Amino acid sequence: MQKNSAQHILNSSSNLLGFCLVVLTSLKITKFNEHTLIDEFTGLACFVLVLSSILSFLSIRTSVELSKNRYEKLAEYIFMAALIVVFIITFLIAFTVMF
Repeated sequence: MQKNSAQHILNSSSNLLGFCLVVLTSLKITKFNEHTLIDEFTGLACFVLVLSSILSFLSIRTSVELSKNRYEKLAEYIFMAALIVVFIITFLIAFTVMF
């Protein structure tokens, strides 16, 4: 049974990529990036989310079933890693702003 989660991964990862770019821009404007590691984690999240978007797009566009499944599975794992990095970013932002 096919999962067809590639469309959802593409949509979610592009939305989270926009969130990460807003965070990066906000950090640069406020010069808050000089004191924390948040911008490095956000850059990592951007990279991982772009990779997840590319793989999910390839999964949607390919016609070979074996490649489609591989791309989709890899996109899922990379997207999960990106979610963990985004969680770390929000955790760092929360505790940096609070303390």
